[in-house]
Amino acid sequence: MSTNILLLCGGDGAEHDISLISADFIEQQLKQTADFNVIRATMHEQRFITAEGEGAFDARRNFCTTQSSYQIDCVVPCLHGVPGETGDIQSFCRILNLPYIGCDSEASRKCFNKVTTKFYFDALGLPNTPFALLNFDDEVAHRKAAEFFDRYGDIYVKAASQGSSVGCYHVTKREELQERITEAFGYSSEVLLEKNIVHRELEVAAYEYDGQLCITTPGEIIMPDNVFYTFEEKYSKNSATVTTVEPQGLKTEEVENIRSIARQAFIGLKLRDLSRIDFFLSPTDGILINEINTFPGQTPISMFPKLLEHNGHNMAEFLRQAVQRAMQR
Repeated sequence: MSTNILLLCGGDGAEHDISLISADFIEQQLKQTADFNVIRATMHEQRFITAEGEGAFDARRNFCTTQSSYQIDCVVPCLHGVPGETGDIQSFCRILNLPYIGCDSEASRKCFNKVTTKFYFDALGLPNTPFALLNFDDEVAHRKAAEFFDRYGDIYVKAASQGSSVGCYHVTKREELQERITEAFGYSSEVLLEKNIVHRELEVAAYEYDGQLCITTPGEIIMPDNVFYTFEEKYSKNSATVTTVEPQGLKTEEVENIRSIARQAFIGLKLRDLSRIDFFLSPTDGILINEINTFPGQTPISMFPKLLEHNGHNMAEFLRQAVQRAMQR
């Protein structure tokens, strides 16, 4: 008997197109499990678009297209940013009593909002960058931002509830600060200010496999000097950024400290199934946890699948186990 997997992608957020690329890879991996029947649906303009035409859920929670009706056994929400990592699609699935892989709605919301994530890092005692929160794009907020800038002289302005590289600006000139804050508020109702840290950018994959929480050794994002890892730099064909799963020059204690912090974050924020946890390694500030992606990219340049495979595990088998766990929950 086949297991019907609804693979959701798209979502019309800032990372819609990247989600489609990730879904290509996820679909290929899911199809390696013989009894998985994959129904792929692109979420676009509040519709589900499939190869069989537009789809919708009926009163019995079956997913119906113009040609077929499927009793969905599990949803794979391959949605980066809105509405996948915001917790919205997880709430939708829960209302329909549909099993799904990945973090639940609450954990997704916590990690998608950069401010909430920072508060949890502090509460858990996990080292992270100095920050300030702006609630409104008003005179009080701009004064607060100016004071923060004067304290550190080199900061990032980040939309609180967006993907890791969307609505983020590196500010080194005080006269640019107000404009960047206003731009960031165009993406989110809250804005985060962070001290810029001179650092190496390291990432680990955290995932459940064979009943164990696995934390990989870190990979590294190596960027050209003076380049911020923007959305365009991350995914452009002309990107000069290099990724590696075997960074050079890391001390054993640094690697183990990163893995320990990642484990504490995964457990403390009540994540499940998978995440990518990002770090800074600074010559002056040491190891700092940066952020968590609850459904990380699965594109040809993405770190999560590379790190999982480098850790000796198989992506198709990981997905099979994740689906099985979701159906048992």
